[in-house]
Amino acid sequence: MTTLDAGRILPWYASARSTFLNRSKFHRFSARLVAFVGTVTQSQHQSCKAMATVPTPHNRDAATQATQKELITAPYGSWKSPLTADVVSGASKRLGGTAVDGHGRLIWLESRPTEAGRAVLVREPEKAEDEPTDITPKEFGVRTIAQEYGGGAFSVSGDIVIFANYKDQRLYKQSISSQDVPPIPLTPDYGGPVVSYADGVLDARFNRYVCVREDRRQSNINSATTIVSIALGNEDVQEPEVLVSGSDFYAFPRFDPKAERMAWIQWNHPNMPWDKSELWVGYISENGEIYKRSCIAGADPSLVESATEPKWSPDGELFFITDRGNGFWNLHKWTESEHKVVPVYSLDAEFSRPLWVFGINSYEFIQSDKQRNLIACSYRRQGRSYLGIIDDVESSKIIVLDIPFTDIDNITSGKDVLYVEGASAVHPSSVAKVALDDQKSKVVNFNIVWSSSPDSLKYSSYFSKPELIEFPTEVPGQNAYAYFYPPCNPIYQASQQEKPPLLLKSHGGPTAETRGVLNLNIQYWTSRGWAFADVNYGGSTGYGREYRDRLLGRWGIVDVDDCCNCAKYLVGSGKVDGERLCITGGSAGGYTTLSALAFKDTFKAGASLYGVADLKMLTAETHKFESHYIDNLVGDENQLFERSPINHVEKFSCPIILFQGLEDKVVPPVQARKIYQALKEKGVPVALVEYEGEQHGFRKAENVKFTLEQQRVFFARLIGHFEVDDDITPIKVDNFDQ
Repeated sequence: MTTLDAGRILPWYASARSTFLNRSKFHRFSARLVAFVGTVTQSQHQSCKAMATVPTPHNRDAATQATQKELITAPYGSWKSPLTADVVSGASKRLGGTAVDGHGRLIWLESRPTEAGRAVLVREPEKAEDEPTDITPKEFGVRTIAQEYGGGAFSVSGDIVIFANYKDQRLYKQSISSQDVPPIPLTPDYGGPVVSYADGVLDARFNRYVCVREDRRQSNINSATTIVSIALGNEDVQEPEVLVSGSDFYAFPRFDPKAERMAWIQWNHPNMPWDKSELWVGYISENGEIYKRSCIAGADPSLVESATEPKWSPDGELFFITDRGNGFWNLHKWTESEHKVVPVYSLDAEFSRPLWVFGINSYEFIQSDKQRNLIACSYRRQGRSYLGIIDDVESSKIIVLDIPFTDIDNITSGKDVLYVEGASAVHPSSVAKVALDDQKSKVVNFNIVWSSSPDSLKYSSYFSKPELIEFPTEVPGQNAYAYFYPPCNPIYQASQQEKPPLLLKSHGGPTAETRGVLNLNIQYWTSRGWAFADVNYGGSTGYGREYRDRLLGRWGIVDVDDCCNCAKYLVGSGKVDGERLCITGGSAGGYTTLSALAFKDTFKAGASLYGVADLKMLTAETHKFESHYIDNLVGDENQLFERSPINHVEKFSCPIILFQGLEDKVVPPVQARKIYQALKEKGVPVALVEYEGEQHGFRKAENVKFTLEQQRVFFARLIGHFEVDDDITPIKVDNFDQ
């Protein structure tokens, strides 16, 4: 639609509104027209953003005020949007890793909400105009539940892919080109999904597959984790052989080019891998056993470091990432002859991220025309990611490549290209094929080959762009960070006297990082007139160890204070309505949500998604990976009691809605049920939604949709002062509905 067309139709639309005596008919008509006007010009979008950010008109120019007159005036939160919950849930495909096959074609793992969250391996087409093809047969799903969070569920070598099947957790081998041949099982059938495998690599020297194994046959809470080898040449399935054992956890088994040495990462309770971990190298004997071991990093008690992502160069040198020295995850390498670790490039930026899932791949080796090893890497600094090239020999500088992504996860090296997983404020989670010039210093082609939401561009006029904000914390002179998204809709405006309601999100982890990228879940809210804040409270990654360590011993304090201070900062800046502040979060973010509602009076309502209510119960029942996590984050028995929202029900006074998967082993369902029952008995408005077949995090499209819609209608009914005109049937709220 041209600017002239929009100028004609919007005033007509506003006047037509009064002709519809039947309100529901008008809104059905409205929804159709909103979809039609979805291609409104960028200039209108910018004026929409300006009006949402500054509700008062004092500094608007004449052009902006003229555009304003064409818009429909309606309360914040009540705006109609084509970004429906169906659109959001259908667009929430997840990426589970990438690899390149023997023909140089990309293989990626995507989970599909429309198939109940089934994860499928997909192959890049040979010709750009063709469609990608599924590799995984319909009766299989590629996913490992090792350490509950999984990752590293498949590996590709030439024409062979080895993957973990979700239902039985066994490993299977499959030919990529001969898809009529069913996958062949490689590991024993234990009568159920009690043994999981992850983070594997092929060892061509001994024709075996080496990976991390989590064995829960003896204990689900205290499973045994080892590095094992699985023979590939035998017709009969054999029991895997243990190569490395003795530590609580392992990751990243990686062989040098001749398969004479293997590197790996290990760590022990009570540490998490980002607190303290060790890098080891084992030397391989002629019969495939490890006959000698050497600790490369992490053994020096005077150095507290988190080593991660070991990788051998084509020349057989060992590179890895650690945060020794400056407190940021930087590239290092091991000089074997001197048994010395030296930095490759030092920068106050994070070249990796916390090891919540297996299979992280933040850097790759690429060949230059001089046959020297160049390192393609991603790093994160002050809320933004960069793609860079480091020359291992001349490592005094880094060449930053110009690409549209402002957020980067993994990098996979292809045939003369890089495959980069990333996103930006206008790009959803995607994979781009990046071609470089001969000197590997400039990008000559950037092409997106996979997108979690390929149709998202048609909604671009509704997108609210994130603003990185820095706000003061409880500690004088110390700041924290968040992304603020103002309301944005090219068809609506609110009255000049009104300020928007705020939905503030506390991310999970809690050692995670929220990023300012296109998330249709957020746009669902902002396109309806909500302001949205995504907080990186103290303890989040992306800002170095010092920032991350703010949460040690103070979980439930620092995160809660930072979320409350962010909301207060936005109120003080005149950007949101201080009487309509809501908070939401999942997992650890759900704990922060419940704690903020119990111990503070900043927020007026909240939504907890599979959140923690009882810290002591969590320590007793959670899985092995996080079973001692709270030791460092909280402290002794007294602190566990004092910081558990369930023990302070008398302090709750505002409405809460809870969502919980019934197969969740990270935060068991009893947590949500316990807080629900207590609040119900106290008389606080509360609702509980439970989902069959869901684990930690919701993967089914229908459940993603229902959660989103019910949060919205819950907030609207209880604190919003506006009506939700979508066809949403609200669930019963105890102590509110008769």
